[in-house]
Amino acid sequence: MKKIILSVIAISTISFAFKPAGEIIGKTFPAMQCENYNGEKVTIPEETKGKYTVIGMAFSNAAEKDLKTWINPVYNKFIGKVDHSKADVFDVGIEYDINLYFIPMFTGLNQLTGKSSKQKIKDATDKELYSYLLFYEGGKTYKEELDFEKKDIPYFFVLDKSGKIKYATSGKFDDKKFEKILDVIEEN
Repeated sequence: MKKIILSVIAISTISFAFKPAGEIIGKTFPAMQCENYNGEKVTIPEETKGKYTVIGMAFSNAAEKDLKTWINPVYNKFIGKVDHSKADVFDVGIEYDINLYFIPMFTGLNQLTGKSSKQKIKDATDKELYSYLLFYEGGKTYKEELDFEKKDIPYFFVLDKSGKIKYATSGKFDDKKFEKILDVIEEN
């Protein structure tokens, strides 16, 4: 299995903690303009409509460790090439057509290091992952809209085809959280 590396380098002065996900389920994901490696703007959820979208967001270096636990399982399940001879019998024939994005968030004072941090992330990231990596840089923290307060853990959201939040979780990867993501995507 190919090892995929993503490094998130960000320093934030904002404190975050996740509130009960039920408060945001069913709400439209707030408009967020990000940038890809080519400097092209990508607006979520406007440009993700029509497909389910899985978004992982990190606000600090502390969140990087837990975010990395998600990258290989999520990428391999949704994007990676499946060797059907080694696939789980229940996975054979399941192909996903989703948007997948990992978004380092540069807000507050960490915007000052944005350019150098983006380059460091690019240098440390497998080129295969470039299409799935967006950067957010701006003064808006999305704290209120996405109901979180801690900056030291990553946050994950599943958006339906219309851009509404169907599932939200945070922290380190675990099978139960990932199974819930799969359930939400596969129910339609």
